[in-house]
Amino acid sequence: MKINISTGHKTLNNILIALFVHYKVMVVTMKRNKIIEILSQDKLLEQKKRVAFHEAGHAAGIHLNNKARQLPPIFFKIMFKDMSEVTRTDVSAYQTSHDDCIARVEGGRLIELLPPSIDSLVRELTQHNDAMVQLIKDYMLAFEADIVNLLIGPLAEAKYVADTDNEPFNRQIVNLKALKNYGGSSDLALANEYLQSFSADQQQKDEKLDELFGLAFDFVNTDANWVAITQLADYILDSSKNILDCEEVGSILDQSVADFQNRKNPVGS
Repeated sequence: MKINISTGHKTLNNILIALFVHYKVMVVTMKRNKIIEILSQDKLLEQKKRVAFHEAGHAAGIHLNNKARQLPPIFFKIMFKDMSEVTRTDVSAYQTSHDDCIARVEGGRLIELLPPSIDSLVRELTQHNDAMVQLIKDYMLAFEADIVNLLIGPLAEAKYVADTDNEPFNRQIVNLKALKNYGGSSDLALANEYLQSFSADQQQKDEKLDELFGLAFDFVNTDANWVAITQLADYILDSSKNILDCEEVGSILDQSVADFQNRKNPVGS
């Protein structure tokens, strides 16, 4: 039996071409998968940074904002999963609902139990004792501080994103509705729980929330506070601990603010 040399040569060429194409496809696919993996890891790291800034914002609010309002210190701690163990599923849950699978601030609220109505509480207390007026003022100060501190978390995350992307950070772009894009859904839900006891009138609740949002925005946008939030976020990312108590967090924040003030106003200048 004779083999047609030209036909055999053609068949061999076809096989070689097929093998070459397969090899090229395999190499391209491997490179593409590697690029996707790198991009995925980069995205995961970016989300971890966002979480760190979010929780650092809450902590800075509880420690620095409360101190500025001359409110008593309150126990809290930052609890978070080892950053090396955070998965994309964790990040997805955090993004959609601020799920606490990655990190959370435990404690830190000056008011744990909300009255059904602040108005009725005020009437009941002041009817019996005029000296209770100051207590009511202190209560309202704590009430508002808790809400501001809730809003500082997502605002800190929003400012981090804006700075990273070289985008402006202002109230026109980052408004109340935008906070849901920065892990703020549960923070807003809790703020609204507070406001339910503030007033039955929706307009009054909206106006109060907008007022407190402005205070939270100004806090985050103040240079000394932002430097403190940034240093605490970096500490969270670099820490091998899963829990940071309020003493350690407070020390980092206070030192950061002091260093900032000393750089701004050096002794002997």
